[in-house]
Amino acid sequence: MAALTHPYQQPHFFTIKTSLKPTPKFTSASRIRMSFNKTAPSIAVVGVTGAVGQEFLSVLSDRDFPYRSIKMLASQRSAGKKLTFEGRDYTVEELTVESFEGIDIALFSAGGSISKQFGPVAVDKGAIVVDNSSAFRMSEGVPLVIPEVNPEAIEGIKAGIGKGALIANPNCSTIICLVAATPLHRHAKVKRMVVSTYQAASGAGAAAMEELELQTREVLEGKSPTCNIFKQQYAFNLFSHNAPILSNGYNEEEMKMVKETRKIWNDDTVKVTATCIRVPVMRAHAESINLQFEKPLDEDSAREILKNAPGLVIIDDRASNHFPTPLEVSNKDDVAVGRIRQDVSQDRNHGLDIFVCGDQIRKGAALNAIQIAEMLL
Repeated sequence: MAALTHPYQQPHFFTIKTSLKPTPKFTSASRIRMSFNKTAPSIAVVGVTGAVGQEFLSVLSDRDFPYRSIKMLASQRSAGKKLTFEGRDYTVEELTVESFEGIDIALFSAGGSISKQFGPVAVDKGAIVVDNSSAFRMSEGVPLVIPEVNPEAIEGIKAGIGKGALIANPNCSTIICLVAATPLHRHAKVKRMVVSTYQAASGAGAAAMEELELQTREVLEGKSPTCNIFKQQYAFNLFSHNAPILSNGYNEEEMKMVKETRKIWNDDTVKVTATCIRVPVMRAHAESINLQFEKPLDEDSAREILKNAPGLVIIDDRASNHFPTPLEVSNKDDVAVGRIRQDVSQDRNHGLDIFVCGDQIRKGAALNAIQIAEMLL
């Protein structure tokens, strides 16, 4: 089969490490902290062989996260596999109820059913669980945290004191949206938010990314596309998000944005509606966000607020029609925001439109969880 020159096949775009051997970041600092940082927390990565699990390792290394030991955990199917991380070889262990003895922080990304089964077990063992699934997001008493948005939600929770806790990572679309919307909300209070998402294959995992790659080759060669992950052709197509449809006509992904926004902002009065769409992009989500404010906010003030907000980068060049794209934010930590403009359908500067892009695997999942873990130190 001839090599494909389609942009989706560019090496920098498909970045999941299917070899299970992340490229180690060899620095003297990381070697020192591995060898001598005896006061640092012990870590467990649950679901380490998955797309987000692999990204956990990448972010831990990139940010020189301190740890005295790290345990690689996965299903029985993956147990025994070898991987290399920061110059050391590890054997993936099967996840069991005994896996969390002596663990301070457990990073979970193995699906909701696994989190429900083993998350409370880890907490009972004294670990602080940072869970990437939807299992506990709306549970009363479980903080739902974006560090740039509501760090106060985990005030007083610390690792290494033997007191376990559950902390939930929000849905990727919610994270990417609220990193951009919250600074404006703090200034003018959002009354209503309308979001349309354009979500990449990465949101459905490594297998979905591989199927999109395969389908692209098949369609360009005139073959019928392989549809194992999705029920319809994904390459050169788009369709409503594959989450289950609820009785109100919304799908679960859309209702996550509604419910999680209210919990994170601690505001049940904010009105949120969303339409979530899968687009044939390998990695990184895009979102069109319309905001209606209680107080007036002009676009120049909004641009200045966003310019100074943490976790954001502005790409808003009207002259050259250059605005955020998924390619530009792939493998990047910051959420990009652009198309900042006054909503002409609303009077007296009470509305804005913005367009954002964020790496779903990184800020939408692994990075956000590691930032939470950093707050626990």
